[in-house]
Amino acid sequence: MRMRLIALLAMVAFTACATSAQESRRSGTQTAAYSQVGVASWYGGKFHGRKTASGEVYDQNRMTAAHRTLPFGTRVEVTNLRNGRSVVVTINDRGPFIKGRIIDVSRRAAGKLGFRNQGVTRVRVRTVPTS
Repeated sequence: MRMRLIALLAMVAFTACATSAQESRRSGTQTAAYSQVGVASWYGGKFHGRKTASGEVYDQNRMTAAHRTLPFGTRVEVTNLRNGRSVVVTINDRGPFIKGRIIDVSRRAAGKLGFRNQGVTRVRVRTVPTS
């Protein structure tokens, strides 16, 4: 029993160390490099004015996004690989919840990226280093 407890505590400590090395910090102390290519979508409409997972009120006219794992407050550059346009958004929500998608951007961000009419596009998402 005692050995199981020690093993469990060791696993938790190891996992916490690994996770903290990958996370961006809202305080701006350090942002770990993150880069992923995949499909982006956008959301607005019925979510406008509702609370996000971070507790902020969602405003489809701000430069924000939802990501499954990046910490709230992380700034990422999203580049539309079909037309080369890029924007910087702040993660303030969780999602997307559709398989195969890596980020949901706000309506405004989708417009600046040039895919609002299509609904989805192929993108590269990279963390923006903190200064």
